Amino acid sequence: MHFTPEHEALRKTVRDFVEKELNPHIDEWEEAGEFPIHEVFKKLGNLGLLGIHKPEEYGGMGLDYSYNLVAAEELGMTKCGGVPLAIGVQTDMCTPAISRFGSDELKRDYLAPAIAGDMVGSIGVSEVGAGSDVAGLKTSAKKDGDDYVINGSKMWITNSPKADFICLLANTSDDKPHKNKTLIVVPMNTPGITLSPHLNKLGMRSSETAQVFFDDVRVPQRNRIGAEGTGFMCQMIQFQEERMWGAANMLKALENCIDQTIEYCRERKTFGQPLINNQYIHFRLAELQTEVEALRALTYKACELHIAGKDVTQLASMAKLKGGRLGREVTDACLQYWGGNGYMWENPLARAYRDVRLASIGGGADEIMLGIICKTMNILPGKQKG
Repeated sequence: MHFTPEHEALRKTVRDFVEKELNPHIDEWEEAGEFPIHEVFKKLGNLGLLGIHKPEEYGGMGLDYSYNLVAAEELGMTKCGGVPLAIGVQTDMCTPAISRFGSDELKRDYLAPAIAGDMVGSIGVSEVGAGSDVAGLKTSAKKDGDDYVINGSKMWITNSPKADFICLLANTSDDKPHKNKTLIVVPMNTPGITLSPHLNKLGMRSSETAQVFFDDVRVPQRNRIGAEGTGFMCQMIQFQEERMWGAANMLKALENCIDQTIEYCRERKTFGQPLINNQYIHFRLAELQTEVEALRALTYKACELHIAGKDVTQLASMAKLKGGRLGREVTDACLQYWGGNGYMWENPLARAYRDVRLASIGGGADEIMLGIICKTMNILPGKQKG
């Protein structure tokens, strides 16, 4: 990646935002299990940070995806994972399909307000019985006149308690699983939508997550994104940017874990010398930093090819897989060197340890990434016929 002065200016803008607007409040928000998402998003929108690679005619900056990658990387310096996750849902999970395939009306009514920070979005794909198995989802949207009538539920929906709309993937026909799905923008104040209480998660405590129920929810068919039956394809394309965003967001976060651990191990003395003097520890930290650099190179390469219009399904899946696994490895190893202090709930490594665990589950589990990579390598066996 060849970063320009414009990239670095954007990096500084995001870094300053994290330091001044987010980090001073993170402990409070983590304790509360929520943060003032509309207020934070409006501030982000005013800086243009919710539409970095979105069209200028709808309020975006119109820049290529490398600029968005820089922003994702800097958001990793936030002292928790939940707030960056909520931002990533807005920028790279629920709006890319609207931007890429939506009608002018949808872009005006939902994309532009999302970019401005006037609306909060969520993405409705996972269900209780269909998380990584997107083809297996059961929520339906049946035509009735000029409307769709939606029934079903979505699970683990980030931002949903405060969201203004949800980008919903639903079955709109009885065709094959990859041809019967459609993405539909559904306003969250539509009659028939109810939410569960906040889900009590292991990590990402400051991001609000709930189950969303749809009981004869009626929305106009003009809220459909793209052609009917193209939802699975649209969502798969949308996943690629989501996975690159997640890998990029991991880079500075993991480096920060390593840096904090180095600082602690320099100060902490055992047997008359600083912990950092133990060869096992400083060698291990060097290994972990090397792995982070390898993840950075992989993520940057995926981004470069994506900008060039290449299919990055394999590389984005590899970056997602590597990011999730490396996140677990780094936080586990670093927490160990903090000893009993690392086991305390409020310790920064303990929080990172909890938060990062989602990276190997959300957006497609590690095993799904491995299946995708095998498919691109042409080594995935076909389904066995009984």
